[in-house]
Amino acid sequence: MMGNLNAYLGPFTQALDLRTHRQQVLASNIANADTPYYKARDFDFKEAYAAARGKREEGGQLALSRTHAAHLPLTAGGTLDAVNLQYRTEYQSAVDGNTVDMDVERAEITDNALQYQILTNFVSDKFRGLRSAIASNQGG
Repeated sequence: MMGNLNAYLGPFTQALDLRTHRQQVLASNIANADTPYYKARDFDFKEAYAAARGKREEGGQLALSRTHAAHLPLTAGGTLDAVNLQYRTEYQSAVDGNTVDMDVERAEITDNALQYQILTNFVSDKFRGLRSAIASNQGG
């Protein structure tokens, strides 16, 4: 049953993991809005999600990658390995070299939070459907 439940909810949990990580990246940009020479970062959610789904479907487990030999080893199975964190396209940098545009960051963080809420509603609906199926099976 757990294998079926994982397959049933897997795409949603991967998407929620990626949305959570993106929220952290965007919050980091906002937190560093006054840091000289800080470069705003982000990643393409669709690309990261497709990569995570592709890796999951190939072998069942996500492969880990380390970009530097000194990095600590990670535990297997993380969706975040599919994230290709990039520097955001610079619209107008500040005199101090900072590329955080608060209007862009606020819009992106709001959009990401809305997408996260939609995903949590989908997961909630899935569990509601499972509860209903179990209850109907028990009653009759």
